[in-house]
Amino acid sequence: MSFAVGSENRPFQVDLHGVVDLLSRHIYSGPQVYLRELIQNGRDAIASRHENEGSAGRREIRIFPVTAENPVFRLDDDGVGLNADEMSQLLATVGRSSKRDIFDLPREDRLGQFGIGLLSCFMVTDEIEVVSRKAGESAVRWVGFAAGTFSVTVLDDLDLPVGTSVRLRPRADEAELCRHAKVTELATRFAQYLPVPILIANASGGFDAINRPPVFALTGEARLEHRGDILELGTQLLGARPLDVIELGGPATGTRGTAYILPYAPPPSARAAHAVYLGGMLVDARNQDLLPEWAFFVRAVVDSSGLKPTASRESLVADESLEATREELGAALRAWIIRVGTSAPHKLAEFVSIHQLGLKSLVAHDDELASFLTRWLSVETTAGRMSIEDLIARQKHIRYTESLEEFRQIAAIVPAEDPVVNGGYVYDAEIIRRLPFLFEGTSVDKVELASLLDSLAVPALSERAAVLDFEQRASAVLTAFDVQVGVRSFAPSDVSALYLADDAVLRGMQRSAARRVASSLWNDVLAKAEKSLETASELNGQLAKATLCANWDNPLIRTLAQSSDEAVFNRTIKLLYVQAMLAAHLPLGVAQRNLLSESLGDLVQLSLNH
Repeated sequence: MSFAVGSENRPFQVDLHGVVDLLSRHIYSGPQVYLRELIQNGRDAIASRHENEGSAGRREIRIFPVTAENPVFRLDDDGVGLNADEMSQLLATVGRSSKRDIFDLPREDRLGQFGIGLLSCFMVTDEIEVVSRKAGESAVRWVGFAAGTFSVTVLDDLDLPVGTSVRLRPRADEAELCRHAKVTELATRFAQYLPVPILIANASGGFDAINRPPVFALTGEARLEHRGDILELGTQLLGARPLDVIELGGPATGTRGTAYILPYAPPPSARAAHAVYLGGMLVDARNQDLLPEWAFFVRAVVDSSGLKPTASRESLVADESLEATREELGAALRAWIIRVGTSAPHKLAEFVSIHQLGLKSLVAHDDELASFLTRWLSVETTAGRMSIEDLIARQKHIRYTESLEEFRQIAAIVPAEDPVVNGGYVYDAEIIRRLPFLFEGTSVDKVELASLLDSLAVPALSERAAVLDFEQRASAVLTAFDVQVGVRSFAPSDVSALYLADDAVLRGMQRSAARRVASSLWNDVLAKAEKSLETASELNGQLAKATLCANWDNPLIRTLAQSSDEAVFNRTIKLLYVQAMLAAHLPLGVAQRNLLSESLGDLVQLSLNH
């Protein structure tokens, strides 16, 4: 015999249609969360029963997906159960944390803290039936309808086991979410690490268990024993074997887990995606706030008992607990870098080579990271690529160029014992400029091409007349290309000439090219701008125009200076000009390419005639 508590259906205290719309559109990510909410409630009910009765006996959650023969989805748990009063308050009061209040449960030991969990089922069904029995009391049936009513019935004549059974008849458009394949996928994603056995009924009449141990959260000896399993999990997560694994711990919030070092450089647009579990239940599979922003090179999996979920339980509340945890986990990552740098420098070198660009971007703008990470980064120098630590050990005064073009122009004449750093790559110049603040006794100086030209040795006074004559003849040959010629003596002597054009000169050449194709109005504007910029360059000690610096110690230059054959002289100077541009890795324009072809043709013709 059964009877109803109250003679008529009683209305909810809110517009249920509006609440369901709010849940589906603004709180939950989608209707698939219905299963997570049901498993969460079952897990909490079992935890409560363990507290009340002890841990004797096996208590589990059993899930019966929709089949062709049975269109009803069912989830049973061996939890503490509910009576009629608790059902009325717990299942029909929207927005109240009634589960915790009725059971007098501590907040940190329960996943479900909000009275909206069961209502998420209305995203897949129009009717929810809950049958439950508390120890020593009669079974109770609660039925809620999407129309906004519910009923509670006490079932005196049924001898049901202690626990709760939830039944749903899914709508046709959401039926797939309640079938075996999808239920297994969702339950595994959300609850595979729960300490409560979760069984899913299969077609053969038995059950499949989805639980697996959270090896990523192990500590001490157990972690060492399962290192292979931890690495396998990381391989599944990253799609490749991790470069290394780091144990993470946040004692302030009871957070434990593992960070996996990416074995590849993530795309610039990639965002962090850390998996966060609370008490074994997945809260956020793509969390971006768990680790510091600079920790782009890791993906973490953690379980916590102290971090707080949002109302949807699909992300974390950004509070002091999360901030404290982020600092603790960030400290573990820093400790790994320092430890590996000391004990396994080869591994750190591999790590830095993979994530070089990202690490440089952090060091360039993050004082805290720069203080312990800069030394392991590498830069290109005229003596080859070397780490900043080796560079500083080699010389305390470090010279660098601002651009790749300037570096290439001077690379051939810089002595190996005093290398110049190429600051043309992204972030390198910023990092070099910060070195005096990071390493005591270090100074830096930017190389100016005009200053470099002035620092080169001037030929002996006794040869001054020959030098001036050579400069005038050569400059006249290159007048059409807006290039001036200077003569200096420098090593190595096999370098016949250098092409020097700093960034201001290169930009001026681009403006000149634009003038040649511009209308008369813009031609005048560009001409005035160019004249103004040339004056400013001279005042700032920069090159006024591109310079071909001939090496007086080079035998070819000496021979050419003595040549009275103007045809040979002119063609050779033009070839030296193009050769110097190519040596500096500068692109040849149409005029330079034509000049190269004509000069080679003329020299061949002269040779044949001779």
